[in-house]
Amino acid sequence: MRKRGKKYQEVAKLVDEEKRYVPEEALDLAKQTSYVNFDASVEIHLRMGADPKHADQQVRGVALLPHGLGKEVRVLVFAQGEDVRVAEDAGADFIGDDERIKKIEGGWVEFDVAIATQEMMSKVGRLGRVLGRRGLMPNPRSGTVVQGADLRRAIDEVRKGRVEFRLDRSGVIHSVVGKVSFDTQKLKENLATLMEAIMAARPSTIKGQFVRTVALTTAMGPSIRLDVPAVIGMKVE
Repeated sequence: MRKRGKKYQEVAKLVDEEKRYVPEEALDLAKQTSYVNFDASVEIHLRMGADPKHADQQVRGVALLPHGLGKEVRVLVFAQGEDVRVAEDAGADFIGDDERIKKIEGGWVEFDVAIATQEMMSKVGRLGRVLGRRGLMPNPRSGTVVQGADLRRAIDEVRKGRVEFRLDRSGVIHSVVGKVSFDTQKLKENLATLMEAIMAARPSTIKGQFVRTVALTTAMGPSIRLDVPAVIGMKVE
């Protein structure tokens, strides 16, 4: 078993491993137990009662966090013609033209989110091997493949704190709800928004308990187990 450092061991004493914390208490505790010398992300990890091997039990969606993620998001937009100007005006960091596509085929992936207009998907499709395994492939279900008229809105939402969640191969959803520097109320509102979106994305084919366990962590910090009914019952006020 990996030996933890002294700083970790010290903050870990603040966490009762047998307790299941309500969201606000857990968020307060996450802020207290972050000991790194940078503004760490606050992460949520949900073990779901869904089988990722079944196509009809996939859980996927997006949430627009009201207080953002607290970090700069590098946006690449695959566009052509007039849409290029729209993307640049809306704040896109990179334009995915033919030259950029060749660069990505060579392994360049220095961006956080990729958005594509529908007209560009015939060219973007060949990037599946590079972008797919990194979760960067534009997809209509996640709102990252859009009509030209919706391009500015899509970029704006990504900038403000639009997050995509999806069930991974082990049946877990991982997401970020903000930074340690956020006050607890903002983190709580972000978490409530995310949970509403996850609960709304429940496939009808999943029977029984949808969310089995929930844990909150910060970068290198200890895991804090949450009370499941309290988390899934969160509502945006």
